Amino acid sequence: MTPLVTAAVLLAAVTHAGWNAIAHRITDKLVGFTLITGGGVLIGLALTPFTAVPAAGAWPYLLVSAAVHVAYYALLMRSFRLGDFGQAYPIARGSAPLVVTVLAAVFAHEVPGGWATAGIAVSCAGLSGVALWGLRGRRPDWAAIGAALATGLTIAAYTVVDGLGVRASGSSVGYIAWLMIVQGTVVPAYAVLRWRRRTPAVLRPCAALGLLGAALSVFAYGLVLWAQTRADLAPIAALRESSIIVGAAIGAVFFKERFGAPRIAAAGLLVVGIGLMLHAG
Repeated sequence: MTPLVTAAVLLAAVTHAGWNAIAHRITDKLVGFTLITGGGVLIGLALTPFTAVPAAGAWPYLLVSAAVHVAYYALLMRSFRLGDFGQAYPIARGSAPLVVTVLAAVFAHEVPGGWATAGIAVSCAGLSGVALWGLRGRRPDWAAIGAALATGLTIAAYTVVDGLGVRASGSSVGYIAWLMIVQGTVVPAYAVLRWRRRTPAVLRPCAALGLLGAALSVFAYGLVLWAQTRADLAPIAALRESSIIVGAAIGAVFFKERFGAPRIAAAGLLVVGIGLMLHAG
């Protein structure tokens, strides 16, 4: 990975943690995700006049990704309802890179070398450790952990599908625009069916915050898709999950969640893992 690709993925990690924190901050998760996904539709529509429509070969990937993203949003909403932000977010994000490594090797024929494999493994150990060590001293909430792990599987699935799709699209901006449009209609449509005439009144109090989350979401994933056209999928997936450290800091500062020595140790493992991945490049 070049320094530019690395910087783009790290910036995506920060902005991704930001929009997830906004989603967690909005008490009614359906309100939050309706605004974030609906805002993504508006941003996608605004981009379409200025970018190419994805090539025909990209559309099967795009449609599969949209379906997986809907499952991802549903599971993420459940994770945030059941668990702390500083725990649900790390488990979901930390479990994804190892699955991406396997899927990328099978479907994209990207078999990582020794240094990259070591870096991915160490990074995942550090990132997952944030969640696992955080459970010490209290009984695990298996429902929350299960929802977060299932979220991680959907993250891994759409990462590989979109990595292949954006490479076939001919335009990373066009792909992200149309992906936002297709995937972003489901949650708002469900919300409108549920709330009917009350929809504007329900959404209005959190509209500004939710639309900010939408902008951060589109920007973060757009950077990742661009990076996936210039580097292998597995190292990008692992590096992107540095967002867990940002998420842990957000949890400590804004949600008053504990940030102690275990998470500092996990951050150290992350730095070592990133160093190994970059050495492989």
